[in-house]
Amino acid sequence: MSTENHDYKTRRAGPQTIITMPTEIDAANADQVRQALLSAASPDVTVLIIDMSGTIFCDSAGVHAIIAAYRQAAAAGTQLRLVTTSVLRIFQMTGADQLIPIYPTLDAAQAAHK
Repeated sequence: MSTENHDYKTRRAGPQTIITMPTEIDAANADQVRQALLSAASPDVTVLIIDMSGTIFCDSAGVHAIIAAYRQAAAAGTQLRLVTTSVLRIFQMTGADQLIPIYPTLDAAQAAHK
């Protein structure tokens, strides 16, 4: 199943939900990102993968939106995994990489066992 929500493509792969993020995440769209992520974390999802492989810019508002999704997912017992290389630095600078597992590819995130 695949749905489109503005710049967000969401698809299910078994118990995993993969949501693709837009090219840029900043204060202008961070609330939409947060809402899309919170909507994707339904009760039957065991793993939520945030695919930022096509994201080339993310500011602190975007990081906060992803942390909010992480907190909701953790409270529901859902694993949250992040895929990125191009905006990895902001997650390292904020320490969010210590909280959220980050993978270099979607395949690696899907195959990970935690």
